[in-house]
Amino acid sequence: MNRMNTTNKASAKTSGSKQNLEALYTAFLSLKNREECSAFMRDLCTKAELEAFAERFAIARLLIKDVSYRNAADETGASTTTVSRVSHWLHHGRGGYNTIISRLHKK
Repeated sequence: MNRMNTTNKASAKTSGSKQNLEALYTAFLSLKNREECSAFMRDLCTKAELEAFAERFAIARLLIKDVSYRNAADETGASTTTVSRVSHWLHHGRGGYNTIISRLHKK
């Protein structure tokens, strides 16, 4: 296979991945309630993946309350490495954790 074919395939895969992500985001936005969200997430993810998402979200909520890394790890059962990664995205990400957590606090 020549280099041009490899480049074209990589470009097509990247484009397809972006379209797939956009479709997924649109799907999330179309969900009407907690039951629909729960059903979709359970169909989409394994139980372990859902537990990992929930763990990261729990860690973010604790870190926003200024809970220490060690206490966040102890409370969630996560490793301090996972807590550190969540903290990184909480402070240097795109603001997603902060957006959703602040919205939940307003309710």
